[in-house]
Amino acid sequence: MNANRYVVGVDFGTLSGRAVVVRVSDGAELGSAVHEYAHRVIEHSLPDSGRKLGPDWALQSPQDWLDVLRIAVPAAVTAAGVAPEEVIGIGTDFTACTVLPTTAAGTPLCFETPDEPHAWPKLWKHHAAQPHAGRINELAARRGESWLPRYGGKISSEWEFAKALQVLEEAPEVYARAERWIEAADWIIWQLTGVESRNICTAGYKGIFQDGGYPSEEFLAELNPGFAGFAGKLATGEVGEKVNGATLAPLGGLAGRLTARAAQWTGLPEGAAVAVGNVDAHVTAAAADAVRPGQMVAIMGTSTCHIMPSDQLAEVPGMCGVVRDGIVPGLWGYEAGQSAVGDIFAWFVDNLGAGLSHERLTELAEKQAVGEHGLVALDWFGGNRSVLVDHNLSGVIVGQTLATRPEDVYRALIESTAYGARMIVETFEKSGVPVQEFVVAGGLLKNRFLMQVYADVLRRPLSVIGSDQGPALGSAIHAAVAAGAYPGIEEAAAAMGKRAEAAYVPDEARADAYDRLYAEYRKLHDFFGDGKMLHTLRAIRNEARS
Repeated sequence: MNANRYVVGVDFGTLSGRAVVVRVSDGAELGSAVHEYAHRVIEHSLPDSGRKLGPDWALQSPQDWLDVLRIAVPAAVTAAGVAPEEVIGIGTDFTACTVLPTTAAGTPLCFETPDEPHAWPKLWKHHAAQPHAGRINELAARRGESWLPRYGGKISSEWEFAKALQVLEEAPEVYARAERWIEAADWIIWQLTGVESRNICTAGYKGIFQDGGYPSEEFLAELNPGFAGFAGKLATGEVGEKVNGATLAPLGGLAGRLTARAAQWTGLPEGAAVAVGNVDAHVTAAAADAVRPGQMVAIMGTSTCHIMPSDQLAEVPGMCGVVRDGIVPGLWGYEAGQSAVGDIFAWFVDNLGAGLSHERLTELAEKQAVGEHGLVALDWFGGNRSVLVDHNLSGVIVGQTLATRPEDVYRALIESTAYGARMIVETFEKSGVPVQEFVVAGGLLKNRFLMQVYADVLRRPLSVIGSDQGPALGSAIHAAVAAGAYPGIEEAAAAMGKRAEAAYVPDEARADAYDRLYAEYRKLHDFFGDGKMLHTLRAIRNEARS
């Protein structure tokens, strides 16, 4: 293999986009660059007009994504010191479900009507569609829809159908103008190639695409007569079949070639291979060389997504979905997750941390014995993604006294997220889907104390990815496959991925102590999980804010 061949991976995150240049032969990361989004997360009011948004809204600007292509990609190539003509492909990944309405030509509606909130892309953590998700779940359960068990029995408010139903019912004129309802993961590929495509990953996990189709017209019409025909805004049919101008494309596939316009943006050669779009979490499995059955990868950042390939199909309560070919072709791909993890720690430091930094709070918390703070918390500050799938749930901290210190709460919050991860792992294994290896990736990997807490709570070794740029590296690996450098994702991951096995090992005494605390977490989980009290508090808050 020619050593002087390179690929670019671009990771579009919640607050920024990053690009990394990777050598095809061995996965060496030669240069990277980050572009911070000018608009960040649009949560309170629209840019320019200042129009106020409601509770639980979270939007993004497509202009920020395009700026990543114009700024971060050329900067990464320059940092790598490689000749642009030696780059044979580019791959991208996105947060999901981050979805937007566009025209048939791909123009985001927010470019045409920037003062209309529903014209903007809804970020993954837009949770204002929870009532719509509840109606979808109730009707699907009552009708016995065959696809519902593939999602653990509940559809999330974060996903395509709930968000689209919200647009239909709150801004019907925007819904009518939206000729396409498309994941940002696919929209950015459209901008790079000039070809509209839909990847099997987001279609399956976020778009309720199962067994060759979307929910029936009868089901959609029963939700709302105006919702009939919604699948026409999406891609339908078998994988690879072209319908409505779009295709459902396999992961690692060639989506198209870099257009002259995109080549000018990125500084890459026109005609370079562009890989099929993907999700930040799912693409990270390749970066960690964790693409075999039973290897669960936890991508820990602002939230945590747990993904795992398997050779068996099972119904796992509260999972985010199981999709054939959803992580690697030929295997079932499972997904679960926690809606807020790093976001919880950031919220605490920013608002209640008494001016102490993450580093100082970690240092103080680490000195404590397990249970010394006398606290247990529920990690629902951003709602619960798995296993309850209810984003109207909220955080709970029990056991505080007049002697409770900031580092006590900080440690309890760290532990709560570990308990949530253990709940997910146990639910998978009780459902007959064994977790043979737990692999950690993402920004929180840098906190060694947090990693040790997870090893102790989970009572199992933690493997760790060997890259600080997991999603971007994974996208680059997919680009290498799309460019024809490797026959498949497994081969490319073996050559270019990086993982250190058993990097953290549980301490038996601490694990025993955590078992007692986890039992209390389970009691709180079951008590507050019915939502009665927390839903009432949320409703009172929303009434007061309106």
